[in-house]
Amino acid sequence: MGTPRTDVAGTAPRIKVARTGAVVPAARMGLVPLDQILVGDCIAALERLPAESVDLVFADPPYNLQLEGALTRPDNSLVDAVDDDWDKFASFADYDAFTRAWLKACRRVMKKNATLFVIGSYHNIFRVGTALQDLQYWILNDIVWRKANPMPNFRGRRFTNAHETLIWAARGADAKGYTFHYEALKAGNDDLQMRSDWFIPLCTGEERLKDGAGQKLHPTQKPEALVARVLLAASNPGDIVLDPFFGTGTTGAVAKKLGRHFIGVERDPVYAAAAERRIAAVEQLDARAFAAAPSKRSEPRVPFLALVEAGLVKAGETVTDEKRRFKATVRADGTLLVPPAVGSIHKMGALVQGFPSCNGWTFWHVERAGRLVPLDDLRGEIRAALAEAA
Repeated sequence: MGTPRTDVAGTAPRIKVARTGAVVPAARMGLVPLDQILVGDCIAALERLPAESVDLVFADPPYNLQLEGALTRPDNSLVDAVDDDWDKFASFADYDAFTRAWLKACRRVMKKNATLFVIGSYHNIFRVGTALQDLQYWILNDIVWRKANPMPNFRGRRFTNAHETLIWAARGADAKGYTFHYEALKAGNDDLQMRSDWFIPLCTGEERLKDGAGQKLHPTQKPEALVARVLLAASNPGDIVLDPFFGTGTTGAVAKKLGRHFIGVERDPVYAAAAERRIAAVEQLDARAFAAAPSKRSEPRVPFLALVEAGLVKAGETVTDEKRRFKATVRADGTLLVPPAVGSIHKMGALVQGFPSCNGWTFWHVERAGRLVPLDDLRGEIRAALAEAA
């Protein structure tokens, strides 16, 4: 959770750029300040960025935790809870006004097909969700971050608060071409669709930044694994990732490692300085380790007729489903015959099952060397040949 906070009507005539230490008139910042930390008021800084200039936003705003007094463990030791001034608001109305102001400012700088992730707890995430919808964002998912090692509920009066929620939203309902690496996430998840509940440990050990006294520098530093999953899911190498609550720079560190650019906004100069040092020490991975895997939608179109013409499937051959319940005959023109009907591999797959639609590439199989092979595998051979020829 970063710290930049603003009075909704507040402005800042100048913004300090942490990477150089220079203080420049904000009005002159016509170019996108790539890989820089803007030290100052959150909303004022966002208002001075060029419109439609960022590809992804990861926001970890103040949660407005409303803590009442010190929190102690059963042994009366003090819990290092979030009681900083930047997390305190006079009322829900003040918090709502702040939330709408920064969300509106983010939406202006998002490209048409950009998306935004915002994280929060039960204290604030429902209010944030309402603001998102009121501002015409289009919610795509809510994601539950299950903490592998959550802080216990010391008073024993509630359930252990073992998760936080991320809302993933597009800039608007018309954003159809937003980035989502479905196939890559699925492949990395043992070929299962990536679910909306993520089991990731809290930030601990060497990853946790410490101050001079050996205490954690920031009370709510997020784990790099959480931010990495967000960036790998919804951005591409070279994209610009905006974090309006930069804190100690987790987003910047992960972005640099994964070959993305970042823009960070942070009000607290101590946190900004720590983030700058942290990011400077990060080494980018070899590009092969983060290059975006091609999605099936981006691969060249190969019609079923091409398989017949290439001899990978022969006219007159029988295709069947994986369980051999249904059969069809391949015709020379690239259609299938299921007497008396003739149609595409998709229409015939839907017909035999009584379904409105079907992916014929994965439904129909041919027998090769004593085993059933999906048509999609044969299509892959043609695509591989096309790629090699290119």
